[in-house]
Amino acid sequence: MLNSKNFNRRSFLTKSAVAGGVASSGLLAAPAVLAQSPIVLKMQTSWNDANIWQDFARDYATRVEEMSGGRLKVDVLPAGAVVAAFQVLDAVNDGLIDAAHSVSAYWYGKNKAASLFGTGPVFGGSSTAMLGWFYEGGGQELYRELTQDIMGLDVVGYLGFPMPAQPFGWFKGEVNTVADIDGFKYRTVGLAADLMASMGMSVAQLPGGEIVPAMERGVIDAFEFNNPSSDKDFGAQDVAKNYYLSSYHQASEAFEFLFSRTFLEDLDPDLQAILKYGVEAASTANTNKAMRRYSEDLQWLQNEAGVTVHRTSKEILDAELKGWDDLIPMLEGDPFMKKILDSQRAWAEIVGFYELMNSPDYALAYEHYFPGKLKL
Repeated sequence: MLNSKNFNRRSFLTKSAVAGGVASSGLLAAPAVLAQSPIVLKMQTSWNDANIWQDFARDYATRVEEMSGGRLKVDVLPAGAVVAAFQVLDAVNDGLIDAAHSVSAYWYGKNKAASLFGTGPVFGGSSTAMLGWFYEGGGQELYRELTQDIMGLDVVGYLGFPMPAQPFGWFKGEVNTVADIDGFKYRTVGLAADLMASMGMSVAQLPGGEIVPAMERGVIDAFEFNNPSSDKDFGAQDVAKNYYLSSYHQASEAFEFLFSRTFLEDLDPDLQAILKYGVEAASTANTNKAMRRYSEDLQWLQNEAGVTVHRTSKEILDAELKGWDDLIPMLEGDPFMKKILDSQRAWAEIVGFYELMNSPDYALAYEHYFPGKLKL
């Protein structure tokens, strides 16, 4: 009886192509052309084609294809092409797709520890610092332990693109106090849902493409997604006009690049390395593109779409930290989650200290050259 974990779609196709080329090579020259055909990696994202993040996924595909000299081709599919946005982990594990481009908070319902790899407590380290924790502070091994040992999944995952802290979100009116948001029906994901529920909101966890329709139908009163470009692209400005930046609910997230372990291990070592290090290359490209697009689109929202851009009040930020304080002991009731949180705290304590002590006051310099623009 065949083991489905070792006999998936990609393994069969790859090995059949190689065997066919070898068997025929002594007969005629044409199969040599077939042997050079690219291995196609079917990667579904959790984003629709209009989202800038689909462009980010294509940045990865371009780099992989060029670095492999055409031996690998990444077929980037939007959410819903094979499975729904929140189902890509299962699809990779089951061999329906070879890879996914998503965020770990989307499978928080399977294991809450998933949310700690991007949507968890903020101990003072930036998203760049916490991406450093993944690669240099033990986070990657903890992620492997969660996905492969605890959950028994046939996946390999890498994180890339340290996302700027996510806005508190979109509201129809001004919200300056905790009382102002009490009872709101609000969209977020992962442990941020637990956090906002602790602050008096009723939370719905929805994919990005469902947010504006839910707002129009009154299913939700307010929402956050991630950034000015994605928000603009799906029409957030058409359903709310108050946009609150700066928040602790999701301040250190990164993209999750998921791969079928069976598929990955079937590849030659150099192609495995290209898929792995292509994440780092795309991370840099995504960061550069985000700096341009997020900034331009924030200006468009403010200057062309009639959106009022605010910074989240200190009262709400303080309440978010208090909310995390209350949640952390409950999370630490799970020994594995405590191990992750202990590791993150230890990293943030020293790396956050360096970041904060070393950073000059950029707001002071900005105000010096562009007086009156900041709303602090």
